[in-house]
Amino acid sequence: MLIETEATPNPATLKFLPGRTVMDAGTRDFATPEEAEASPLADALFGLGDVTGVFFGRDFVSVTAAPGVEWHTLKPDVLAILMDHFTAQMPLFRTGGAGFSVPAEEENFADNPEDADIVAQIKELIETRVRPAVANDGGDIVYRGFDKGKVFLRMQGACAGCPSSSATLKNGIEQLLRYYVPEVTEVRAV
Repeated sequence: MLIETEATPNPATLKFLPGRTVMDAGTRDFATPEEAEASPLADALFGLGDVTGVFFGRDFVSVTAAPGVEWHTLKPDVLAILMDHFTAQMPLFRTGGAGFSVPAEEENFADNPEDADIVAQIKELIETRVRPAVANDGGDIVYRGFDKGKVFLRMQGACAGCPSSSATLKNGIEQLLRYYVPEVTEVRAV
């Protein structure tokens, strides 16, 4: 089995491509060791001690290294864990584990029913134009709400904490949404 790696715009995060499907549907972000307990793979990666984030995409796993950790020392350990997991065809989640992008306790902001058409346009643009591009960089963006012209998004994986994430939000996503949905005045990360 060959696992390819790709750099991401976030220097602390590497994208690992095992050459097979990781998540059949959706994505899953683990920002703490406690969250990672839902997945044997994420739990093992956090168990290295030098990992501060794990993200599962459709066909990749993004891993974020702790500040000060050099990838040349961490990468062989991450590759070994990924290789063992995928070679043994172990389950991605423990029984009862949450395999979805937004945990239940993290619901969206309440959208005004009068904005239903605007919200539908925003969600479609995020799904068709933004998420595929962000997935290429080892992350994801999840819609969280729309209120008085402001769109709220949650950045995950390589996008969370990336030095260029603010530029991506303002110069990329915000401009795209404002162009196609004139009611959008601003995009904010939550």
